[in-house]
Amino acid sequence: MSDRYRVLVIDDEEDFCFFIKSNLEEAGEFEVITAINGEQGIAVAKEASPDLILLDIVMPGLSGTEVAEKLLGDPQTKHIPIIFLTAVVTKDETGPAPLKEIGGNNFIAKVTQTPELVSAIKDVLER
Repeated sequence: MSDRYRVLVIDDEEDFCFFIKSNLEEAGEFEVITAINGEQGIAVAKEASPDLILLDIVMPGLSGTEVAEKLLGDPQTKHIPIIFLTAVVTKDETGPAPLKEIGGNNFIAKVTQTPELVSAIKDVLER
């Protein structure tokens, strides 16, 4: 069994998924699985049982909030923490801390450095 955290990235931008996967796996503490739309993400979450989900908000088809509602409403996936990745809010707007909690949900502005992302993931997983 791996001692790395399993992270699922759900984002319709395939290049973004590739870079997040590469950067997190290079950090050495993560196994990263990707899904390029909400429906695929829900199926992968059920099959792979990730430790955490990084979820884009604005996607065609099911939005990130709709995906989150489905995941949180399913007994099989409701325990998986979700961090929303969004370009709707910029890093300049969120301030120096990469992870923001709004309405009980965790948010990270999409343009973030890998060390900040790693720190935010660990912060959520250790809660």
